[in-house]
Amino acid sequence: MTVPVRRPRRLRTTPAMRDMVAETRLDASDFILPMFVADGIDAAREIPSMPGQYQHTIDSLKAAVHEALDAGVRCVDLFGVPRDGDKDATGSVAWREDGILNRGVAALREEFGDEVIVMADTCLDEFTDHGHCGSLSEDRHGNTYVDNDATLPLYQAMAVAQAEAGAHIVSPSGMMDGQIRAIREALDSEGFEDVAIMAYSAKYASAFFGPFRDAVGSSLKGDRRTYQQDPANARESMLETQLDIEEGADIVMVKPALPYLDILHEVAASSPVPVAAYQVSGEYAMIHAAAANGWIDLDRVMMESLTSIKRAGADQILTYFAVDAARALARD
Repeated sequence: MTVPVRRPRRLRTTPAMRDMVAETRLDASDFILPMFVADGIDAAREIPSMPGQYQHTIDSLKAAVHEALDAGVRCVDLFGVPRDGDKDATGSVAWREDGILNRGVAALREEFGDEVIVMADTCLDEFTDHGHCGSLSEDRHGNTYVDNDATLPLYQAMAVAQAEAGAHIVSPSGMMDGQIRAIREALDSEGFEDVAIMAYSAKYASAFFGPFRDAVGSSLKGDRRTYQQDPANARESMLETQLDIEEGADIVMVKPALPYLDILHEVAASSPVPVAAYQVSGEYAMIHAAAANGWIDLDRVMMESLTSIKRAGADQILTYFAVDAARALARD
């Protein structure tokens, strides 16, 4: 008997055929839009290294979230950009009620209620005058280091302040050991048992973060390699993720996305909770830069990159392309 020749191309012949057998599908509900709200500005200010992204006033922030919602994006992740004069060694403006991030969260909850999921970045780097993600101490040799255990109560205060402002989700990104347990305990003790935690579980000391530091006006001198993960390592991502889940994380995250799709795939294969991936500022900026030079098709590469992240296992994708991608999906 002659064995029939299988021709995979038969299932690629038309757009309708390709769509019918597609294994990976994007939806606007997959996207989380990172946004920046800044103190001391009177109009939205474009971020030069991130075309189409802005430091917002409270009013322009609300208008931009309305646009996102109209496109089908129903979750935003908010970062605060304080005045330089409000920064100090501990980042105390992060848990002040009148701090810019908490004011932004409160404004979005008042404007949108539960129609939009409001997530707040729970990290001190934007608010400290040294730009690190935690409190600094000196060892017996006089060397400065980020003091993990001294930082945990600061994260607790920040998370509780964000919950009080109305955040549906807090998102600890500082990579301090024990941060998820500490924040969960603080939230629960203050009656915020329903506030979820998205943990930056596998966050690498990446060179792809450069434009983000422009976006938040970072004061960092040096690097964060003593507490963010080494790009050479994979197994420790699984350990970090497992610990965060055990400590109470409701969602875990891999950051960056495209250079770490292998990590994302491994985390997604084993995680009992949803898995997010963050397509970071450098990924976004590179795609825009290449498109501006005419080297690539912006829309096609945008969608291909997001599809690859979803295919690798992400349940949610934090991306600055969220609104553009959602509109592209609606057109299709």
